[in-house]
Amino acid sequence: MAVGVPENDVFAAADAVLARGERPTVERVRLELGRGSPARVGGLLDQWWARLAERLNGETRLPALPGEVSQAFVAVWQQAIHLAQGVAEQALDEQRQVMAAERERVAAVEDQARQDAAQFRQQAADAVAGHQGVEARLVDLELLLAQRQTQIEDLQQQREGLLHERREAQQHNQTLQQDLQALRVKAEQERVAQESYVRSVEDRAHREVDRAREEGKAISAQLKEAVRHIEQLQRRLESIQAELSQTQQRAAAQHARAETLEQQLTQVRQIPATKRKPQSRKPKASKSDSLG
Repeated sequence: MAVGVPENDVFAAADAVLARGERPTVERVRLELGRGSPARVGGLLDQWWARLAERLNGETRLPALPGEVSQAFVAVWQQAIHLAQGVAEQALDEQRQVMAAERERVAAVEDQARQDAAQFRQQAADAVAGHQGVEARLVDLELLLAQRQTQIEDLQQQREGLLHERREAQQHNQTLQQDLQALRVKAEQERVAQESYVRSVEDRAHREVDRAREEGKAISAQLKEAVRHIEQLQRRLESIQAELSQTQQRAAAQHARAETLEQQLTQVRQIPATKRKPQSRKPKASKSDSLG
């Protein structure tokens, strides 16, 4: 549409719309004109409304006409003015109602916008708080996971230490077994030697009764010494056997403890990280404690 439509054309179109009994609006005037921009027509229409009151309240100037014609024309003109005033007042009322409805709509939109903004701010604050809570929970879980890993490493170290002590106990047990076997062989050899010696003495005693009588005291002393030596060997053998029994008991205890730690380690690995409870560290058994 062309811009810069003359004001007379706009005023004439507004008069035509008003003459039809309709309220002159920008859309109706532009439709009547068939051209004109909304801004241009709206501005000129405001001027038309401002001048309408002056036109309605102005003096009626008529050319010199016969009295009856003049009176009839004045009556018609007054009716037109009255009708135009009614239409104008109705249009103003409609405009006021439209303006009031628009203000209410704008107020409702603004109120809804404020409520939406408050809701969005609350949601944003809740989201930030939730994010912070998740981050704090994540830090706690990472710390708990590190603690569980440390406990697993400690249990593994204790298990390795117990296995090492168990191997040492087994080696010591084997050594004691070998020593015990050697002592048994030695004792048996000494017993056989002693029996052979006794038999040879008895043989010599039978052959040399006289010399046996003279050497009786010496032989008796030798026999006593042999018996004492055999008793010492027997006591030593019993001591070694008791020490071997204690060593076997300690080895069995160490083995049971190692199996218990292996079961605990398996349970710790099977429990989820969020349900495990920290376990106090057990002091590592020293080699001297394991050997009694």
